[in-house]
Amino acid sequence: MPRKKEVVSGNFAKYDAVVLGSGPAGEGAAMKLAKSGKRVAIVDIREQLGGNCTHVGTIPSKALRQTVSSIIRYQRDPMFKKVGDWKQFTMKQVLRNAHKVIQQQVDTHSRFYDRNNIDVFHGRAYIQDKNTVLIFSDDGIKETLSFQQMVIATGSRPYHPQGLDFNHSRVFDSDKILDLDYPIHKIIIYGAGVIGCEYASIFIGLDHKVDLINTQHQLLSYLDDEIADALSYHLREQGVLIRHNEQIDRLETFDDHVVMHLLSGKKIKADAILWCNGRSGNTDGLGLENVGIKPNSRGQLAVNEQYQTEVDNIYAAGDVIGWPSLASAAYDQGRCAGSNMSGEIGVKPVTDIPTGIYTIPEISFFGKTESQLTEEKIPYEVGQASFRHLARAQITGDTVGELKLLFHRDTLELLGVHCFGNNAAEIVHIGQAVMQGGRNTIKYFVETTFNYPTMAEAYRVATLNGMNRLF
Repeated sequence: MPRKKEVVSGNFAKYDAVVLGSGPAGEGAAMKLAKSGKRVAIVDIREQLGGNCTHVGTIPSKALRQTVSSIIRYQRDPMFKKVGDWKQFTMKQVLRNAHKVIQQQVDTHSRFYDRNNIDVFHGRAYIQDKNTVLIFSDDGIKETLSFQQMVIATGSRPYHPQGLDFNHSRVFDSDKILDLDYPIHKIIIYGAGVIGCEYASIFIGLDHKVDLINTQHQLLSYLDDEIADALSYHLREQGVLIRHNEQIDRLETFDDHVVMHLLSGKKIKADAILWCNGRSGNTDGLGLENVGIKPNSRGQLAVNEQYQTEVDNIYAAGDVIGWPSLASAAYDQGRCAGSNMSGEIGVKPVTDIPTGIYTIPEISFFGKTESQLTEEKIPYEVGQASFRHLARAQITGDTVGELKLLFHRDTLELLGVHCFGNNAAEIVHIGQAVMQGGRNTIKYFVETTFNYPTMAEAYRVATLNGMNRLF
């Protein structure tokens, strides 16, 4: 049973630490603080726990992706008959399974808080001073909490530029798109970052026409060039029209369509538009001005290596501090913040982070790119394994993709792992473990026996390919 909330008088309660936000960062901080013996409360604006990650971000979008990926797999399997009804599915219909996953996640995380005796409050938080936070409900002040320390982990939301009416039924952001409840045939996706590329692959997988508007010169420029090129080629092959170096001028909205005008003079008509160009930290209305904390223009908070803001007893973690805006990193940032708040010594900030991009198929990488190694003048070599040559990929039909290893020519030290293909976000962790472990050379992959057939075989194939280039 959860510990009874310690109310001192009326609706006033005292805590060692209060955490704002129950997403990955908030949960990571709250759990660490509770396990350190502190009396902890967590506050979330929603009536259910889990934060944006569970309700409108990672969980529903990846569940949606899985459903679409299953449809694609079914369509290409010659053992099954072709079906066409799925082409008329609305987003809400495709997301039915996602809602089950969301509730399972809410239930799971709720048990975590109960087991760790963390008090949960639902409502809008307002920081009155550096030791007091008010919790508002629709009816007014609900609770007053005093605290010695605080973690702000309120996450982020899609950035809304002026001039776009997001209340219009055909104008969506990455949160609102999950409620799309009418069939569409063509969609404009503005912004070709991670979210834009993921949704481009989802909508093209549902047999919609997609115009992907990229404000940059290439897709995901921080990727290894070869992997970025592979993604671009694959999206185009599936039917996505990618328009690079474009900027919006204005958007016309109608009852049954939208027309986007670009600064280049182009006009694009579609059934709907999905805006995926940037995110803003959820800091407005928190009362930060009462404690002297000023967010940047995107609502994000500055922190030091301990995840401490300019106010010594207030910390921040997760999307609200900006880069890298990944659920995996957010949890570790929250945990690190909690460790520092508990007085632990030598806590390292979260830096070495694998990146997972859930396009269809996936992309994941860890370590250096070829461009970085070239700029640093490090003598490296490349080892490659094409998925189409692997027995496991041939069995499953997931033959699109490759594993690319970058290693030092002289020491054979593994310097970078880059993967494009099904289950890339899982495959990359083998290379990550080797890079961060004691045996960090590519010899590991030829001196260790892996199960066969598996996708892990790609490491052996890529290693042999790379070592052959040395002689």
